[in-house]
Amino acid sequence: MERDAQFVEEVVKMLVDNPDDVKVDRKVDEMGVLISLDVNQEDMGMVIGREGSTAKALRTLLRVVGARNNARVNLKINEPEGSDRPARKERGEEREEGEKKTLDEVVGDIQI
Repeated sequence: MERDAQFVEEVVKMLVDNPDDVKVDRKVDEMGVLISLDVNQEDMGMVIGREGSTAKALRTLLRVVGARNNARVNLKINEPEGSDRPARKERGEEREEGEKKTLDEVVGDIQI
């Protein structure tokens, strides 16, 4: 396993309650390196973090690791089988009162 994938695996195993369920897959193509991460369904919150902060930090660190090796490294966190997270609403669908907009919706609302 390459150092970038090994880095992700070690960090994520320290974060989660079920380290034996952590699986990392590394693929290289013309776009760069794609690291796919699978974790136990119960650990998704720990990996994503509040408002995505942990996942964002992992991706930032991977960019640094990639830059040191002259490679573009991306992280994909796979949603576990049987997840009961509600599906994302499509653009234009009605939103319940008090429900926040997604980043895509906010960016789409910006007029240049």
